[in-house]
Amino acid sequence: MRNDRKSIEERRAGILQAVRKQGEVKAEELASLCGVSLMTVRRDLTALDREHLLKRTHGGAVSMEYAHQKLSRDEWVRYCRECISRYAARFLENDETVFINGSLTALDVLKFVGDKRLTVYTNNCAAIGMQLPDNVSLRLTGGEVRNHVMVGEYVMRNLLALQADRTLMGCAAVYDDGEFRYDIPTEIGINELLLSRTTKSVYILADHTKLQKREKKGRAYGSVSYDAPVILITDDHADGEILDRLEKNGTKVLIVPTG
Repeated sequence: MRNDRKSIEERRAGILQAVRKQGEVKAEELASLCGVSLMTVRRDLTALDREHLLKRTHGGAVSMEYAHQKLSRDEWVRYCRECISRYAARFLENDETVFINGSLTALDVLKFVGDKRLTVYTNNCAAIGMQLPDNVSLRLTGGEVRNHVMVGEYVMRNLLALQADRTLMGCAAVYDDGEFRYDIPTEIGINELLLSRTTKSVYILADHTKLQKREKKGRAYGSVSYDAPVILITDDHADGEILDRLEKNGTKVLIVPTG
């Protein structure tokens, strides 16, 4: 069996063609079709999944169209959030310091950073149970815990002594006028401080279900319009009209393909 680049690309193209044609294919079938071991097929499926060309399953793979049709709404939203987290990881560079707020989607970016050496400060309690590689140094801000988020003056005092290269944040909603809403309003002050202590870029991660049209004029309770520039990362199922309005209001938008 040849494992040069051309052979691998041809084999993966054949796998992708079979999956797209059948919708769902077992790994054993693909191994027989390609004349390779199960281990090789699984590596190929992982590589194709990372490129969002198919979705790997426990026993094989399904096409992106099939996945969209068969997944429940909640499963599909979780998949979109995973795509966003994976995409956002590319913007973190080696030896950087990163702030992450209480967003689970932002925290999940750490699963996809590979071997990048990072120092991460977060007020997100969900980080405590994460399995992280040795190249990621995780430090908690401390503070009063509400749901899974640390808030309060203790967090603010600790952050004032820190600085980060980049910040990753989430939110409860993104309005088309450029405001961001949070379920815990006391997070707003913390997030504004994160922005002020960031020397490079700030990214807000929000899947398509969080993008909303403003129904009434005036600021909603728990919402904020940031003074510093932010970059919104969302998926390709977001409402185009909302995206247009956000960009007209000065928000830079990056769209993540989901397949």
